[in-house]
Amino acid sequence: MASEQPEAIIPERKKEPKPKKEKKEKPEQKPKAPQKKKIEGAALIGIDVAKEDNLAEWYQQVLTKAEMLAYYDVAGCYILLPPSYSIWERIQAFFNERIHSLGVDNSYFPIFISADNLQREKEHVEGFAAEVAWVTKGGTSDLAQPVAIRPTSETAMYNYFREKIQSHRDLPLKLNQWNNVVRWEFKHPMPFIRSREFLWQEGHTAHFTEEEAGIEVRQILDFYAAIYEELLAVPVVKGMKTKNEQFPGAHYTTTVEGFIPATGRGIQGGTSHCLGQHFSKMFDITVEDPSSKEGVKKPPVNVWQNSWGFTTRSIGVMVLTHSDNKGLVLPPRVAKIQVAIVPVGITAKTGDEDRDKLYKEATALGEVLKEAGIRVKVDFREGYSPGWKFNDWELKGVPLRLEFGPKDSANHVVTTSRRDQEGKSTIPISDLAAQTKALLDTIQSDLFNKADKEFREHRKLITDWKDFVPALNAKNVCLIPHCEGGPCEDQIKEMSARKDEGDSLAEDARAPSMGAKSLCIPFEQPEGIVEGKTKCTNPECKELAKRWVMFGRSY
Repeated sequence: MASEQPEAIIPERKKEPKPKKEKKEKPEQKPKAPQKKKIEGAALIGIDVAKEDNLAEWYQQVLTKAEMLAYYDVAGCYILLPPSYSIWERIQAFFNERIHSLGVDNSYFPIFISADNLQREKEHVEGFAAEVAWVTKGGTSDLAQPVAIRPTSETAMYNYFREKIQSHRDLPLKLNQWNNVVRWEFKHPMPFIRSREFLWQEGHTAHFTEEEAGIEVRQILDFYAAIYEELLAVPVVKGMKTKNEQFPGAHYTTTVEGFIPATGRGIQGGTSHCLGQHFSKMFDITVEDPSSKEGVKKPPVNVWQNSWGFTTRSIGVMVLTHSDNKGLVLPPRVAKIQVAIVPVGITAKTGDEDRDKLYKEATALGEVLKEAGIRVKVDFREGYSPGWKFNDWELKGVPLRLEFGPKDSANHVVTTSRRDQEGKSTIPISDLAAQTKALLDTIQSDLFNKADKEFREHRKLITDWKDFVPALNAKNVCLIPHCEGGPCEDQIKEMSARKDEGDSLAEDARAPSMGAKSLCIPFEQPEGIVEGKTKCTNPECKELAKRWVMFGRSY
């Protein structure tokens, strides 16, 4: 059965096709702002629509005006500019350090996958069939067989695994690659959140036992949670996907689930899968049983495999979580520039000697911070007022601004302004590095604590169905006692669909009718389910509840 070619997986090439008018894909439409209130000071800060009025337009403006990305002439593809790509580099460094400690090595496999390999595992392929992009020509010549551009690399990598693993002594085999993948989605694109090409890492490992594989699955999931919570200051819930929502072909899937307060929707943040022996049976990845005794040979053992992936979607989640109507808000640990120093108090009456003195002192302040390992920029741009510079750094999300003028110099202080809150304070120059570091740490923790509080307030425990849809409509996710049955999940999704066309729940027109799906079975389970007594929350379901399952409208 593995060799069967699923219909609609490989594009069929018909002989002598009739000439047709080529349908051109419509260029990606940037969201239009509604004619509602304008933000005060928009002419200065650049963002001219409020987050609460039109999330899609606000999001697009934040990303482009803060120079996180630029649009491209292929719909659903984007140019990642230095401020966003540097965040990805910090995620790479953070994650590499941790996976290397587990013995994982980085590698690279080709972007192209043969049709034979992609179809080898039918269940897996069908999970991606509609999104696979195919190369059918090389130059002007038709290819004998179309070649797929990877949507994921299980089928690209496992022939190598079969060749590499010849004995139990070759286990575990642990490889990771940082690459791009293409999933040719036709839904409304949303930068970082839903795009046709995106960057990610994908780890693929092979183990001798299920227990060993399971330990790694949870270790990787903890690393993913740490990226969100320790770097991006974004809270997540760790859990397991239901059978309905797990990765195609997986034994089980674990996940970190985030939350977008502006829409009340959940969002998958990263997944770590135990693939079981499913793929090793398909690709014949086996080893001899080391417990075999001389003269009593046991059958070969299929290895246990894992795969795990984390994408640039995380950057979009961070932007949607923290940013405001002034623009981007960046956590200090990932900001390309952590501190901007802006000289102030220079007027037309200021003499050259006084100006040079202030500029030299500002430069020296920057050097002190650089030596302390702080990423700093001293803003000497000519032709711009301090007020314009303040707004520019706010738009770009720089966590901390230091103002330094003649009065500050005389008092041996710098004036501080945090991006995440209003108000100003001062730091003595004599303790500049230490207090700046401490303030950046405070900003990082305050951003997380604020987001964590909001997520917790929007996770509702629901035991009565009549409260379920109202809670969703109030922009919450819901934990409900659930039977974990697939048909029941489908029914809940259908029963919880919204029909009010006036709702502005999300960025695409279909969102108002979106029903709630299961996000995960949280590892941290609330109390309240009594075994053998508690019923599933779905009133149409007659089964007993097994665990609390988190449901929500989602991206």
